[in-house]
Amino acid sequence: MDGYDEDWSADQRALYDECRRAGQEWAADPGTPTDDLQHVINLAEADDDAFDIAEIDYPPLVDAVVEVTGENITSVPASHADPGFRGFVDGVRETVADDVFGL
Repeated sequence: MDGYDEDWSADQRALYDECRRAGQEWAADPGTPTDDLQHVINLAEADDDAFDIAEIDYPPLVDAVVEVTGENITSVPASHADPGFRGFVDGVRETVADDVFGL
């Protein structure tokens, strides 16, 4: 799935790809709680204006971005325009079967 914004740089596209892969692996892990999957699916499906926070500190998402970038961060912009956020939630959404959670 090509989820890039057309104005993203090569580095932003690479961040999206790696975070998407991390989201897919996290979602496919049988140890991932279904409530956590539902939370990320809700983030993936929400409009950016529905977020009442500018940053999100959800641990699996932050861990994925830290792993990919090597930067020590504590939150990620809660925006589908952010390649780390969008890559992770897209990866989870793609991995979870359509019949799960009524999708």
